[in-house]
Amino acid sequence: MRALPGVDPNDFSKCMITFQFIATFSTLVPLVDCSSVLQERDDLTEVERELCSATAEFEDFVLQFMDRCFGLIESSTLEQTREETETEKMTHLESLVELGLSSTFSTILTQCSKEIFMVALQKVFNFSISHIFETRVAGRMVADMCRAAVKCCPEESLKLFVPHCCSVITQLTMNDDVLNEEELDKELLWNLQLLSEITRVDGKKLLLYREQLVKILQRTLHLTCKQGYTLSCNLLHHLLRSTTLIYPTEYCSVPGGFDRCLSEYFPIKDWGKPGDLWSLGIQWHVPSSNEVAFAFFLLDSFLQPELIKLQQCGDGELEMSRDDVLQSLTIVHNCLIGSGNLLPPLKGEPVANLVPSMVSLEETKLYTGLEYDLSRENHREAIARVIRKLLNHILNNSEDDTKSLFLIIKIIGDLLQFQGSHKHEFDSRWKSFNLVKKSMENRLHGKKQHIRALLIDRVMLQHELRTLTVEGCEYKKVHQDMIRDLLRLSTSSYSQVRNKAQQTFFAALGAYNFCCRDIIPLVLEFLRPDRQDVTQQQFKGALYCLLGNHSGVCLANLHDWDCIVQTWPAIVSSGLSKAMSLEKPSIVRLFDDLAEKIHRQYETIGLDFSIPKSCVGIAELLQQSKNPSTNQIMPSLEEIKEGLRRQQVKNADALRPWKFEHIGIGLLSLLLRDDRVLPLRAIRFFIENLNHDAIVVRKMAISAVAGILKQLKRTHKKLTINPYEIKKLKPLMDVDEEIQNHVMEENGIGEEDERTQGIKLLKTKLVKRHAGVLGLGACVLSSPYDVPTWMPQLLMNLSAHLNDPQPIEMTVKKTLSNFRRTHHDNWQEHKQQFTDDQLLVLTDLLVSPCYYA
Repeated sequence: MRALPGVDPNDFSKCMITFQFIATFSTLVPLVDCSSVLQERDDLTEVERELCSATAEFEDFVLQFMDRCFGLIESSTLEQTREETETEKMTHLESLVELGLSSTFSTILTQCSKEIFMVALQKVFNFSISHIFETRVAGRMVADMCRAAVKCCPEESLKLFVPHCCSVITQLTMNDDVLNEEELDKELLWNLQLLSEITRVDGKKLLLYREQLVKILQRTLHLTCKQGYTLSCNLLHHLLRSTTLIYPTEYCSVPGGFDRCLSEYFPIKDWGKPGDLWSLGIQWHVPSSNEVAFAFFLLDSFLQPELIKLQQCGDGELEMSRDDVLQSLTIVHNCLIGSGNLLPPLKGEPVANLVPSMVSLEETKLYTGLEYDLSRENHREAIARVIRKLLNHILNNSEDDTKSLFLIIKIIGDLLQFQGSHKHEFDSRWKSFNLVKKSMENRLHGKKQHIRALLIDRVMLQHELRTLTVEGCEYKKVHQDMIRDLLRLSTSSYSQVRNKAQQTFFAALGAYNFCCRDIIPLVLEFLRPDRQDVTQQQFKGALYCLLGNHSGVCLANLHDWDCIVQTWPAIVSSGLSKAMSLEKPSIVRLFDDLAEKIHRQYETIGLDFSIPKSCVGIAELLQQSKNPSTNQIMPSLEEIKEGLRRQQVKNADALRPWKFEHIGIGLLSLLLRDDRVLPLRAIRFFIENLNHDAIVVRKMAISAVAGILKQLKRTHKKLTINPYEIKKLKPLMDVDEEIQNHVMEENGIGEEDERTQGIKLLKTKLVKRHAGVLGLGACVLSSPYDVPTWMPQLLMNLSAHLNDPQPIEMTVKKTLSNFRRTHHDNWQEHKQQFTDDQLLVLTDLLVSPCYYA
């Protein structure tokens, strides 16, 4: 009771802490009045007698908590918290308070005895019908409280709420003029919101009210007011989900609840009691035949008419306003996400010839507790056909209808993957579950003593995880068509449309086997430098499609040779396009992000694969298994030999020559590997780029040459050489006479004065000198943990260039710094290779002020 003042409308932080405390307490303690036991039993201990006396205050606690919540709600209405110019949406803080309020109230009612619950139910019902709330903030909080009450005891709660809401809505919509109003009466909106929330309960209990609910849908689903028909669509959505999903129906701390005679059951014994994982006694809602029939009735009544209208619109036979199209799409989307668990996946012909394989690539079917009724029309396929036609019509005739396109993108994503649960919602619940689990664990006991509600939640999450298992799905032509539609939207004219389509596009690519091989050529078509018909938006969209998002597929960096051989050269050659404005900051940033992501995420791709005979033998045993049976024909000896032969051919063809320019040198450097020497053309490419005009390229080349030298050193006989004799260098201060000679020879042309020609020659000499220094630096880096006989003199000669102009000076410093870092641990051994004079010079270089200047 003393915690209740913490529910303070003026301090949301204190509110959240109070909600957390009360919810934790209520989760562990059955809120049952045990005071009557004092007169019935004489075997209670002193502590038990005191606790029984204290439980008499539970009812007052629940009612006072509700009063505090009502005060919080009344102070949270839009009229109290917003200026006229501010948004009507919930703020982040208000969303947190709503979550805390609804979860705490739900926990309290779940743990209540039937007597206390009935008092609380009547109180929340009276509060909800005696006020008219706006539907953005306060209305959502009250509706959440009502939903919590209805979930705990559907029979008693629905008797109060459904007849009242249906009566009010029917009365307020009797006049047909209401259907065409842009702004609806607040009382009508509030009752629609309340009705849509209280139907999120056990579907079997809703069947008693199906006629009343269907009449409400028929009357309100086509309201002109967007807020009105959106609330009606929520009602349709919740009715479908309640009747078709599998979910637990109660979360009490003990199986069977507390509605038992106190002479037989003593609730105080269950205070703080953990759940027993092996006897949870979960009460599941599994759709009955009547519920499934009701769900299909709703789809036939409300989905089919909308599909017919949208089909006619897509064919150009029916003219529909944008608002009408948006309304129809909203109804279709809510039908889809409401009945996703009931609708079979899309069927069709698989896309052939994506990858050569001698094994079956069919998907593994997972049973998630519900048999599909294949005798009925598959509404998922019907929606797919209509939506594709409508999309084509909109893109050709009204591409600026972005609201409809947003909804079409959602529908396509749900057609492809939704089977009753969204991944982002599951991830949020999983994160919340782990936070609660950590906060509620009993560390002192030392064993897993989790409360029953938490264990039930974990079981439900496991069930949802099975429904979300979409990786490895067979790629069919119907999937191909919709993913190509997403690609078209991902490269369309409007940036927001492109962004939303790309997120759905990335999610779809991760679900279907080898679909990337089919899509990559279509993406790269937009990057061809010889195409003049590609717009800037399409070019950017294609780059974003290659880049991917944080958690999805990156087409530019797939672990697949056949894909990389297409994407990397296409990225490089796209810079030759004359039709694109490649200097735009957004384009430059995209190319930088692509190169950076490839460098950061690239993993060496295998070239040589072999299957040991022992694995083949085990595979044969698995094929012969009777329990479980593979239902596959045993491969013959000839087929096994053919498979091994194909693998050998693939290994032989795996190594490919590469050459790129600019960004390509970075991609090529990623292909350095321990088990294969680069082709001569690639090595020559790196050597030539040591002399490149761009310092960025020269730096990448020196790193690659160092790797090549280390690689070659492993397979060639070691010889004692002096690299300085191969590439003789002298300080730039000594080239004045050489430059002067060149100037005098070229001066006869008469086009430039001596100073200009001298500067040009000096720059040319500087680049060549830097290339030589880079080459010697690569020699030093090639032996990071030893000191060959040629290295001391090479370091002495490099030091002569420490005062050369930049970037040579910095290269020498960096080389000396790397030498010091890599040889520091065994320096006592390494310094034996140097003469005393060399050691003195080297020590002076590594610690002198000029080195750090």
